Amino acid sequence: MELLDAIHTRRSIRKYLSKTVPEEMIEIILKAGMAAPSAGNQQPWHFIVITDRASLDAIPGFHPYSKMVLQAPAAILVCGDPNGKKWPTFWDQDVSAATQNILLAARDLGLGTVWVGIYPEKDRMDGFRKLFALPDHIIPFALIPVGWPDGGFDAVNRFRPELIHQERWQSKKSDSPDSCLFQSMKRGFKLRKRSELQAHAEHRRKGAPT
Repeated sequence: MELLDAIHTRRSIRKYLSKTVPEEMIEIILKAGMAAPSAGNQQPWHFIVITDRASLDAIPGFHPYSKMVLQAPAAILVCGDPNGKKWPTFWDQDVSAATQNILLAARDLGLGTVWVGIYPEKDRMDGFRKLFALPDHIIPFALIPVGWPDGGFDAVNRFRPELIHQERWQSKKSDSPDSCLFQSMKRGFKLRKRSELQAHAEHRRKGAPT
């Protein structure tokens, strides 16, 4: 899969099939997470791979938005470790980059994931600390349920030209969504989308997999 395809078809998947995820795939995903950029290459992260059914089922007891984990065969608990790092205040940015890499790597493998936020909500953090016996200096940041999706991945256009500014914060008329730059970007996106739809239709007509 091309990188841009993975980016644009990544979705928050909350329903999973009753099928295990091979350990080899989990390792591939974690390698992608650890390939993320970090301040000074400090890599302030740890990952807990969770497959124990009892542990997974206990999570919704203290996290109100994690019920999808009841279906997931596995989950990755992403944690931060700013202790002793040169740039400790950047740990959450570093760990966010690792989390996004994990989501995209899973999409590339055909796996479904969803970013379940933990930090900075104290009740959620306390629940994960207790359940997984985290040391005091380790910060539970996000939970990523992982599984085979019960459904497909559909591209959705989230591009909003009005959120892009030229040179400075909309101080000139040319910075408006009606400027030549924004109109050009809109046309370019529409042309790419039309091309993708045509290619998809041609594959279906020929009976080829898409």
